[in-house]
Amino acid sequence: MNANEYLQANRDRFLEELFDLLRIPSISADPAYAGDVERCAASVADHLKQAGATGVEIIPTEGYPVVYGECLVDPAAPTVLVYGHYDVQPADPLELWDSPAFEPVIKQTELHPEGAIFARGACDDKGQFFMHVKALEVMNQTGSLACNIKFMIEGEEEVGSAHLEPFLEAHKERLAADIVLVSDTGIIANDIPSITVGLRGLSYVEVEVTGPNRDLHSGLYGGAAPNPINILAELIASLKDEDQRITVDGFYDDVVELSAAERAAMAEAPFDEEEYKRSIGIGAVEGEKGYTPAERMSIRPTLDVNGIWGGYTGDGAKTVIASKASAKISMRLVPNQDPEDITAKFVAHFNRIAPPSVKIKVTPMHGGQPAVTPTDSPAYQAASKAMETTFGRKPVPFRGGGSIPIVASFEQILGLKTVLMGFGLDSDAIHSPNEHYGVFNYFKGIETIPLFHKHFAELHAAK
Repeated sequence: MNANEYLQANRDRFLEELFDLLRIPSISADPAYAGDVERCAASVADHLKQAGATGVEIIPTEGYPVVYGECLVDPAAPTVLVYGHYDVQPADPLELWDSPAFEPVIKQTELHPEGAIFARGACDDKGQFFMHVKALEVMNQTGSLACNIKFMIEGEEEVGSAHLEPFLEAHKERLAADIVLVSDTGIIANDIPSITVGLRGLSYVEVEVTGPNRDLHSGLYGGAAPNPINILAELIASLKDEDQRITVDGFYDDVVELSAAERAAMAEAPFDEEEYKRSIGIGAVEGEKGYTPAERMSIRPTLDVNGIWGGYTGDGAKTVIASKASAKISMRLVPNQDPEDITAKFVAHFNRIAPPSVKIKVTPMHGGQPAVTPTDSPAYQAASKAMETTFGRKPVPFRGGGSIPIVASFEQILGLKTVLMGFGLDSDAIHSPNEHYGVFNYFKGIETIPLFHKHFAELHAAK
């Protein structure tokens, strides 16, 4: 039985095993789910063992554990380090889910006529890293494993991977490899495969504005007492100018501007603005003047408010001037921008523009370095050949707008480049209600991954 025959014979089981993993609410951001996160780590370890991995271990960190496993076939063969994460985003707001977030179901959609798996973590990242686990089983059961494979599946990616760099430092020898392979990204469309060759970095902060020493009656005090909610809204509005450029002092100092030729090459990737607007229900796009929507989402830095609160938000009316108002703000960064530098600039800027009537507190949350991966390496060529075989079309190199901070750490600490060969779609609603992952995409990944290992081993031997 060859690899594809084994995959077809086990499709139903491969789906059910993923469903079992998706039923575990491994929400790393909420301490109330700590037991579920640990339980998910144990489940991942069991699945690795069943797929044929050896040396499987749940390794403690100062936070949630890392699950490690390996399958070493030949000292002369190249070694691939597979990275993924088993933690997921909170499912809130629960009322916006069409079906329970941790009860996976398959439903047809316009972009997924074969059906999509609806559940938190279906695409980000349980469905995607689990493809590698099932691909390992396929290769072991059909005798087609061509590379040594090591797995490192962590449980804190959704909260910044704070303990992963110390883990890398402590386990350099164990994690020695030739390349890192990650499927926490996506493709342009199911008929337009792509490989992500760039990721933006991240600076994430929480700001707090404090005015009076208590909530005040807006009739007795309104017009004289500072209103932290009003002031916070004004401060946030001032962070961008009329051209949607970020006004934080020094924000663009280190931004790398792409050449006209590079921008023209990027424009070859198809982007349908009308379809984009329709898919997210908006009337018009907006963003930094002088750049296309695709460029704004990939090669340009951004600043966005991710949450804002203060005052009375319950039913009915309560006429108060709140004592405090807060917001969470994320800044996506491009190559050469350093998250610590940008965070420091934001803190200084926000404190400087605040009026003397209020106190300002800015708390850095987490961040990550931007990353660009080469397209001329044997590993990239192996990924391209594998996807061209299974999709019937050569994949497009594509810069993504998201952040995977650990990619820069792999290079800095382990000296390893990364191949970002993901299979999700932008429309899969990751981090949102009704997150889903196409059945087509899940199985296309399991079909493609063994070919990556085959081609990488051949290219490595030919060097």
